[in-house]
Amino acid sequence: MTQQSLWEFIAEQQEKLITQVIQHLGLTFLSLLLAIIVGVPLGILIARKKKLSSPVLGIAGILQTIPSIALLGFMIPVFGIGPKPAIAALLIYALLPIIRNTYTGITGVDPAVIEAAKAMGMNRSQLLFKVKLPLAMPVIVAGIRTAAVINVGVATLASFVAAGGLGEFIFGGISLNNTNMILAGAIPAALLAVVLDQTIAMIQKSGYQFFQKLKYILPILFIILGIGYLLTSVSNRTIKAGFTPEFMGRQDGDLGLHSVYGLNVHPLVVSDAIMYKAAYEKELDLISGYSTDGRIKAFDLYVLNDDKKIFPPYFAAPIIKTKTLKKFPELEKTLNLLAGKFNDSIMTDLNYRSDHLNQTPEKIAKDFLIRNNLYKSPRKGNSGTVRIGSKIFGEQYILAEMYKMLIEGYTDYKVETKTGLGGTKICFDALTNDAIDFYPEYTGTGLLVLLQPTKEMIRNVSQSPDKTYRYVNSEFEKQYGIQWLQPLGFNNAYALMMRRKQAEELHIKNISDLKRYFNGK
Repeated sequence: MTQQSLWEFIAEQQEKLITQVIQHLGLTFLSLLLAIIVGVPLGILIARKKKLSSPVLGIAGILQTIPSIALLGFMIPVFGIGPKPAIAALLIYALLPIIRNTYTGITGVDPAVIEAAKAMGMNRSQLLFKVKLPLAMPVIVAGIRTAAVINVGVATLASFVAAGGLGEFIFGGISLNNTNMILAGAIPAALLAVVLDQTIAMIQKSGYQFFQKLKYILPILFIILGIGYLLTSVSNRTIKAGFTPEFMGRQDGDLGLHSVYGLNVHPLVVSDAIMYKAAYEKELDLISGYSTDGRIKAFDLYVLNDDKKIFPPYFAAPIIKTKTLKKFPELEKTLNLLAGKFNDSIMTDLNYRSDHLNQTPEKIAKDFLIRNNLYKSPRKGNSGTVRIGSKIFGEQYILAEMYKMLIEGYTDYKVETKTGLGGTKICFDALTNDAIDFYPEYTGTGLLVLLQPTKEMIRNVSQSPDKTYRYVNSEFEKQYGIQWLQPLGFNNAYALMMRRKQAEELHIKNISDLKRYFNGK
């Protein structure tokens, strides 16, 4: 297959890209407008009552230090998923520079000018609006400028809570090992930040009089963009779907639903960290998921039958460079101790303990190894360090801990774990660049995301788990010098799922049954 260029990708995805740009601008401007409405009066208040300045600025500063994803997570129980939690989080991030600059600008006005204004008989209101604010305006606008640029960047994370924006392309590209997709999201986001920064800089240089002319136009513009964003986010479907960024761009995902099932479900794009709970709480009705996920059991979800077989086998196995196996001669035998020790129900139960019972990966891993007579106390050897990677979901953390305990118990190697590396691209790049020595991967992901063979080859090799395994192992060794060790025994394939009660009420058992609710247009 010929490699698709960035411009070909953009031309192909232009409608989606335009929608994402509108969503991104809408998120940025709505949150910025709200931050100005809240932040400027607060800055004026603490400039007048200086005893309040330290606590107000301190609280705003603490909120600014909360990691973006964590802040979005805190917002979900209050606002659900969609634009509300994203706008609330962006509002919080924009507050500090606006409050601080408003306070600094007003308190920095020359006292002699204030005294002269008072001598002319100005009251407190006149003093504020005719003297202090005009003189402080360049500093206040500088704060708004900083907040705007911050929000353009942070708004990329809005895709984690199904709020749309350019983050859909960025995180989908990271998951799918698709550089064009990453750049299609990252370049417009960077350009928006630069254009917005320079536009506000022009307003800042034009002075207070120019700002006075814009004070009615800008809020209207912000509101129009906000309405445009909301219109692009509205779904009037009977069944509301939510898929992960990775699922959206895969043939064994939304692309397969289009081409094989003839379904166009117009899904929200949402992080897998929240999609199960969103389905349980009826924020979403149909989600993409993983067949061995413990939350299926925890939230009583029903896995739809893949009656047209778009999901290939996804058997898990560690992948490692051949040269690494030579460097650590005891490693292959040790890692293969887990081969065949799992099936789907065993892995689902382990995931349930993590996802629902909140047991730590260390405890789950140790209990499993003890039950299977595989656990040994660490030798605390010093014959080199093996670095284990993992993706950013519970199953991978559990497997990484099992491998760590086996290596420390059966060899004299030290172990360093680099868990939570994000999507497939990050993990695989870390492996090929020698940042890690191995990580657990899935044969279906190796086939579709990393090798990307022709459709005919995919059909041929995905007929059985053994065929898929032999093909990816052979191709990985040829192309990358990487081996797939023996499979663990469970198949964590992609799946579509709904709340069991809803699926029963709507008589939906197979993916094909969704055709009654999604006409494919």
